[in-house]
Amino acid sequence: MNRWWIHELSVAPDHVHALVQLDPATSVARAVQILKGGTSHRLRQEFEELEEFLWGESFWADGYFAESIGVMKEDDIKRYIQNQR
Repeated sequence: MNRWWIHELSVAPDHVHALVQLDPATSVARAVQILKGGTSHRLRQEFEELEEFLWGESFWADGYFAESIGVMKEDDIKRYIQNQR
């Protein structure tokens, strides 16, 4: 079990916005790997019909964007994510 906190989340048809607080021992790259791999596995299990829509083995796109934030900007980031719905 990890010690991460999801402070805000917005799921769009073609991308996801998430404000995630990681523990200091977890790199952003490792967290993204776990999140993308875990959600891909779970979605494939639950919705087997998705396989016909995939363009190969990957469920998610290869890339991601990550940025660290300070406490002062957290409310702005949360508001931005909320407005993506």
